Amino acid sequence: MHVASTPSGPITGRRVAVTGLGAISCAGVGVDALWRALMEPVAPPSKRIGAFDATHIGGPKELRRLDPFTLYALMAADEAWGQCGLQGPITDAGSIVTTGIGGLQTVIEQLRVLHEKGPDRVSPFMVPMMMPNAATAAVSMRFGLGGPCETVTTACAAGTHAIGNAARLVATGRSTVAVAGGAEAVMVEIAEAGFRNMTALSNEDFSRPFDVARNGFVMGEGSGILILEDWEHAVSRGATILAEVLGAASTADAHHITAPDPSGNGAVRCMELALADAGIEPGEVSHINAHGTSTPLNDLAEAIAVRRVFGKTPPPVTSIKGHLGHSLAAAGALEGVVSVLTLRNQLIPPTAGTTVVDPEIGLDVVIGAPRAATVDVVLSNSFGFGGHNGSVVFRRFES
Repeated sequence: MHVASTPSGPITGRRVAVTGLGAISCAGVGVDALWRALMEPVAPPSKRIGAFDATHIGGPKELRRLDPFTLYALMAADEAWGQCGLQGPITDAGSIVTTGIGGLQTVIEQLRVLHEKGPDRVSPFMVPMMMPNAATAAVSMRFGLGGPCETVTTACAAGTHAIGNAARLVATGRSTVAVAGGAEAVMVEIAEAGFRNMTALSNEDFSRPFDVARNGFVMGEGSGILILEDWEHAVSRGATILAEVLGAASTADAHHITAPDPSGNGAVRCMELALADAGIEPGEVSHINAHGTSTPLNDLAEAIAVRRVFGKTPPPVTSIKGHLGHSLAAAGALEGVVSVLTLRNQLIPPTAGTTVVDPEIGLDVVIGAPRAATVDVVLSNSFGFGGHNGSVVFRRFES
C-alpha cells in the first residue's frame, strides 16, 4: 500500500494495521476454535456450522429477520470489533463484507411460501434478507460505520477482494477504520446440485487439496472478518496491532466463466502486482495461504502460477479448505484471518485430507502436522468463477 492513485494524482499510502479478527466456521464460533481445529491433522467431520448462541446479536424477532449469511457476518464482526477496542459511531469508517450468492436460504424458503400459500404470504422482509449487501449493511449499522459501505460479489475471490479494497480505503486516508470480510451460507440442496452437476464437487465429499487423488471441492459455510485501521491511529490509542496489510491486487483471467487459465497468467499477474504493491520481492514471502480448492484444474493452475512467480523454491504452501471446505466468498476472508494467526503463532497449518501431493503440483505443501517456521510475510490467494483473481500480503508485527 505504498502509492495509491486518486483523480488529483498519486498520494503516499498510509500503513494499514490489523487490529481485530473474528470467525465462525464448521470449526465452531470464534478465532480460537478456528485455530485449534487447523492444528489438527484431521478435518471436522461436517462442514456445516452447528448450533450456537446468538442472543447477543438480537432477540428472537431480530434473528428471524436475518438470513444465515448475515447472522454469520455479524457473529464474526462482533468478535473482531470487541477485540479491536474501538467504539462507534465512526463517520468515516468503511464496511466491505462480501458474499458470493447472498441470502439463498431466504429465497428458497419464500419460494416455498409462494407456492404453498400464495404471493400475499411472501415475507415483506424477503428482499432485505436476500440482498447480497445485507451483511455489510447490518455490520455498518451495528457499529455505526458511516463511511463507504460496499459489497463485492466476485465469487470465490470476493473475501480477498474485500480485504484489499478495505485496506485501500485506509491507505488512501478515505477511512480511518474499515471492517473487511465475507460470509456465505449456501449449503442447500439446489446449490449442491448445481455444483455437483457441473462436476465441481468431490464425488466422495472429501477435500484433498493438491493431492494426487483430488477430485473436487467440498462446500463449507461461515464468515471471517478483519478490522483494518490507520497505523498511526491504532498506535495513538494503544491498540494491539496483530499484523500489517502490505499490499493487494486484483486481476482477471479473461479466459472462461468457470475454468482457470491453465497457464496461470491472470494469477501470476495478480501475485506480482500484490508483491509490487507491498514493495517486496518474491523471496521475502515466507508462506502462501493457497486457494487450493481440491479440484484438478484449479489446483494445478494455481501451482503453475506460484512456480512462475517464485521460481524453483517457492515458500511452503497450505490450503485450509482441507479443514473447512470451500465457503465461496467467505473462504478468502477466513484465509485472511488464518494468515494473521499464522504470523502471530509462527506455525503453518497442515493441509487436512492431503496425503500424497500430486507430482505435477511441484510445491512444498504442508501436510500431516503444523510446521513451525519463521513466518514474516504471508501471501493469501483467492480465485473465483468468472476468472477473478485476488491476492493480499500480510506482514508480521511484534510490539
